Amino acid sequence: MKFNTILKKNSWLSLIAIIITYTIFSGSVYGIELDEATRTVTLEESGKTITLTPEQAKRGKRLFNNSCAQCHNGGITKTNPNIGLESESLSGATPARDNINGLIEYMKDPTSYDGATSIAELHPSIKSAEIFPKMRNLTDEDLFAIAGHILIQPKIGAEKWGGGKIYY
Repeated sequence: MKFNTILKKNSWLSLIAIIITYTIFSGSVYGIELDEATRTVTLEESGKTITLTPEQAKRGKRLFNNSCAQCHNGGITKTNPNIGLESESLSGATPARDNINGLIEYMKDPTSYDGATSIAELHPSIKSAEIFPKMRNLTDEDLFAIAGHILIQPKIGAEKWGGGKIYY
């Protein structure tokens, strides 16, 4: 009888410990705990910056995971591993895509890396939303948040973001 009482008490203590541990570690680090410096990204090619709110960062992560991560998980590009979403690749594109406005324009009407050819029929975009249903309901605010997420990632994951097969 005494053993059952001890077991019941310990079960409750174990359950409480599990709940507390889950509560502490299940909170999203991303979007909640990112400091201002991490959330500050380049807005336009001129170099002007903007600081995303924690909510924008969190929303960008969620939208990216729902709409983009199938092909760009970890910042890679599955169809062309030579061009990823890391800063170097984004800045080397024409026009540059290493800023919020450049990424938004790309998500609206994507072009080849050299900017010479539309690839809207191949890459999900607002322009080709009838082909890519996940793009249909994305607003400019959503695109802003996704672009912000992409630009924040090199600050968090460093070389891992866009690192390709080495990491993913």
